[in-house]
Amino acid sequence: MSNDFTSGWDVLDASHEALRKAVSGIPADGWHLPTPCSQWSVTKVFKHAVGDQLGFAATLTGGDGPAFNPFDPPAEPGADPSAELEDALTRAARAWAAVDRDAAEVPTPVPPNTMTPWMGSTACALDAAVHAWDLAMATGQPSPLTPELAGPLLEVAKQIVDPLRPWGAYAEALPDDAARDEVASLLRYLGRDPRWTPAA
Repeated sequence: MSNDFTSGWDVLDASHEALRKAVSGIPADGWHLPTPCSQWSVTKVFKHAVGDQLGFAATLTGGDGPAFNPFDPPAEPGADPSAELEDALTRAARAWAAVDRDAAEVPTPVPPNTMTPWMGSTACALDAAVHAWDLAMATGQPSPLTPELAGPLLEVAKQIVDPLRPWGAYAEALPDDAARDEVASLLRYLGRDPRWTPAA
């Protein structure tokens, strides 16, 4: 169950809630289903998303990061995925809630490794939101992305994603269809087909 801890950063809080909802909708037999991340199952995407939230929190606070490599995530979900996710989201939200919004920059675990507070919190949100979409699509849930959420996520994605592509979290960008659809533009920039289905 959610403890409803929020960071105070609207985009991050909405993205955390999207990830929370997507994970809660994974059926018991759905953890090994394929996802839009072609090499990763639902479990691997879930574990990666958890690990990245812990990584952002640890970079901000100096606390413990994930016990595994988020770019080589475990293949089994563990005994209590919901509790594991809630711990990660709470740590990240608390870390961002403590950030000085007037600071020139804060440390982040992704290049360029320092960002403005808004950009850093939105980078953290980007990871949560896009993997919420991956999990939702893999398990037959509605898309958690909205134009209001996709807009700021795309703005930050265009500044940070290219150096991350070789690590496997984001594939090469797909051509945009120029349809002025912010959600589709975000997904295509992140190397995801907005029309992806498990049978595709």
